[in-house]
Amino acid sequence: MADVPYFTRETFRFLRELARNNNRAWFAENRARYEAQVKDPALRLIQDFAPHLARLSPYFQAGPRSLFRIYKDTRFSKDKTPYKTHTGIQFRHDQAQDAHAPGYYFHIEPRGVFVALGLWHPDGPTLRKIREHIVEKPDAWKKASRGRKLTSKLTLEGESLSRPPTGFDPEHPLVEDLKWKDFIAYADLDEAFVTDPDLPRELAKLYGAGSDYMAFLCEAVGVPF
Repeated sequence: MADVPYFTRETFRFLRELARNNNRAWFAENRARYEAQVKDPALRLIQDFAPHLARLSPYFQAGPRSLFRIYKDTRFSKDKTPYKTHTGIQFRHDQAQDAHAPGYYFHIEPRGVFVALGLWHPDGPTLRKIREHIVEKPDAWKKASRGRKLTSKLTLEGESLSRPPTGFDPEHPLVEDLKWKDFIAYADLDEAFVTDPDLPRELAKLYGAGSDYMAFLCEAVGVPF
């Protein structure tokens, strides 16, 4: 177990202060704090987590591009503040460059720490593949989505249709599952999780609880797990 944590209370202090001072002048004055308390620890975590990720699956990437930029894209947003007030890390599948392909995600924000895995807002063809796979392999889906391995640590989350999707039997026993528009498993966490020096190992435990779920989704969309 490592002795030095990746993130500290100073990480959360910086993010809270950024939320109160979300402007370029303040950020320029505090860039060194961002580098030392957020960006550099995140990159170190990603590097140290890579061996754990490889044991979960050899098809996911852990590298500098796993860290989302702090700069917001404000072109189509009413909120023109320039910076994100959280840090996000995503481990993407190496055969799917789309950010919405199956992946693992870690979100660090004051009073908003969570991990998630799966697919968020997949496009229509991808969504149909998942639904068809559920119909084709209902037992495998129930094991992946309802098994103790998953439910002991993670919760299913996402938007859902109000009606059964077009082309699927409205009387299907898994019709409520077929209504899902997102296929995400997540866990809300406290800030102590982030400041644990053994963070890579703890993160791997949570992601590992969703291995059957991720394997099912990858098979559904046609990529290896």
